[in-house]
Formats: sequence, structure tokens, C-alpha cells
Amino acid sequence: MGALWGVVVIVVGLLVSVGLHEVGHMIPAKRFGALVPEYSVGFGPALASRRVGRTRYVLRAILLGGYVRILGMYGPARPGTRTTTRGGRPTLAEEARLACAEELPAGAEHRAFYRLSAGRKVVVMAAGPVMNLLICVVLTATTILGIGVPAASLTVDEVAAEVSARPGPAAAAGVEAGDEIVSWNGEPVADWASFQEAVASSGAGPSVLVVDRRGERLSFDVTPVDTGRGSLIGVTSRSVYAPGSVGDVARATWGMFTGTAAVVVRLPMAVWDVVESLATGAPRDPSGVVSVVGVGRLAGEVTAGESGLGAGDARQRAALLLSLLASLNMALFVFNLIPLPPLDGGHIAGALYEAARRSWARVRGRPDPGHADTARLVPLTWAVGGLLMAMSALLIVADIVKPISLG
Repeated sequence: MGALWGVVVIVVGLLVSVGLHEVGHMIPAKRFGALVPEYSVGFGPALASRRVGRTRYVLRAILLGGYVRILGMYGPARPGTRTTTRGGRPTLAEEARLACAEELPAGAEHRAFYRLSAGRKVVVMAAGPVMNLLICVVLTATTILGIGVPAASLTVDEVAAEVSARPGPAAAAGVEAGDEIVSWNGEPVADWASFQEAVASSGAGPSVLVVDRRGERLSFDVTPVDTGRGSLIGVTSRSVYAPGSVGDVARATWGMFTGTAAVVVRLPMAVWDVVESLATGAPRDPSGVVSVVGVGRLAGEVTAGESGLGAGDARQRAALLLSLLASLNMALFVFNLIPLPPLDGGHIAGALYEAARRSWARVRGRPDPGHADTARLVPLTWAVGGLLMAMSALLIVADIVKPISLG
């Protein structure tokens, strides 16, 4: 049941994230006067719907995303544009133009999306990804400011029986889990990091460790083990949670952004690595790309206790689930800004191209060239859409056959 809860949290969180992404598109589109006849969560047959004003809000059976319909995405072809194939049939671009023209109600042609200014088109298309960025920031802030950031305390969490194939010095001396470090060789210890430094630099001779055990001060003679990289006594710290700062939120968000952007930049290679892993049986890159199925499996590991967390780490489980959702929203933000249709970034690129053409025409004293004929990118839209579907299918298979594990 624990694993199921993690999957449910991720699925519901992803649906809410996608739904809010589409709200991000819908609100400015309606604000700027474009017609938005339908907002849908899910695909396939409608389970429930309600009309509010001119927009129909629908919940559909296949909860794998959502969409918002904005009418008039493509305008008519400019004079001289080829609109038919050699066989006399409309080109894919012309079919898209005609479909857009047909869906506009009579007398509402002026409210088509393509008639918006380039700046407003950018706002409408960028607002969806920006909504995911805001969700990411909110989830990250909830994790860091609300749950807190784990930090090493001076309380001993575990005492190792062996260190470098030798009896653990702390265990042999009688140190127990729950003891609080007070001093090392007569020097008070301020934090765990300074304690580790003191032990590492103490050499192989006997040292005196003072701990507080349930209010009683105890002193132990401990002889550290020299590992060649410093001395150890075989104790680990118990983590405590303390509220982070706004700066911590900013740094964590920036880290997610740069990490996600790096993955997106090398996406073809990352997908090829997955193919090689499936073909050769080599381990998958833990920092590589995964599908929604893979994210669900990771969430299941977190809540089922298969990720190395103890039974009492409810706060850490919650923090990991929120971090997974934050990372998903950062991925939606970055991925959707790729300047290729049908992604939002493709529409943004089209609007920026239109703005540049019009600005250049004004500078040269030429007539306004009008809207950019983005319908000509429809063949590219189909090609990119096909590649995205193939990539998704490959990653789903990989996450089933050879999943990435937190362990």
C-alpha cells in the first residue's frame, strides 16, 4: 500500500500540474479576446462537463494530460503561397488553415488567435510553462521552508561494528546510538563537521571522546582507524530538520533548472544511452531521462521504504515526493520552451519571428508584412510529435524492463 500512495501522489500531482499549465494558457488568451471554447483535463470520452460562459470545462476518461482549445491558431496563406500539392490536394499547411477558418464562428474572425499582436501571442504561449515554474518554486519553498533542510546533528545515529575491516573503535569503546557528542580530546565540538575534522586529523593514537547519554556525561578512550584518507571511529550523525532560507529555495530552484536544461540539451544522447542500456544490459544512468512510469516507480520506492529510508522518516518521504513533483514541473517548464512545434516554444518562436519581421519592415519603411504563416510548420509539427511519441514509448518500456532505482 505504501508504494501505491506514492504513485497516487505523483499521478494526481502531475494532473494538477498539467491542468494548471493549461489554465496558464487559457487566462491570458481569454483576457486578450481570443475564443477559448474548451478546457479539458484528460483525453478520450467525456466523463463530466460544465459550460461557464463561452468555455466548456471537461473531465475526460484518459487522465494522461490535458489541453485548451484556442480558435484561429493559423491565419490564411499569404499571396503567392503554394496551397496545393502536385496532385491538386491541399497541403498539410493549407488543411490546417482551412480547419482553423471553419471552426471560427461567423462574425468572430477578428477574435482569432493569429490576429493577436506578437507580444500577446508570446504571453499566451509562455504562460503555460511559467505556471509550471511557479508550481516548482511553490513546492520547493514548501519543502525547504516548511519541512526543512536535513542537517547533521551531534547525536550519534549509528555505530559501525567494523571500519576498514577492523573492529569499529567507537563500538569497541562503548559508544551507543543516541549519544550526543560533547568534546574530543578536551576540545568542545560545535557541530558534526568540526567533529569529523577533529577525528580525521587526530592520528592513530588514543583519543578521549566525551558524550552526553540521557543527561549523564560519559568519557571513552577511542583509538581511531587510519584509512589513508583520514582517521575514522565508525559513527554516523542523526539528521535533524531545520527551516531553510529563501536563498536556499532560490539555489535549489536554480540547480533544478540548470540540471534539467543540461538533460534537455543532451536529450538525443540521453535517449540513445537508454537504447544502448536496453540492447546491452548495461546499467542505466541514474541521472538520465525517465518517463512518467519511471517517476511513479521512484515515488513508490520512496513511500514503500525501498529507498534506504527508515520507518520513521515520514518528513523525508514527504520532502522527496514534493521534490519529485517540483522536478517534474521544472521539466515541463524547460521542455515546453524548446523552440519546436507543437511545443509552446515553437509557437513562441513563431511570434518572435513575426515581431522581428514587422520591426524590420518598419525600420526599412516597408508595408506591414502581417502575421507569420506558422501553418507552414505543420509538417514539422507532425514530425516532432511523432518523435516525441516514439521517445515516450521507448522510455516507458525502459522504465518497465530496466527501471532506475533510488537504492
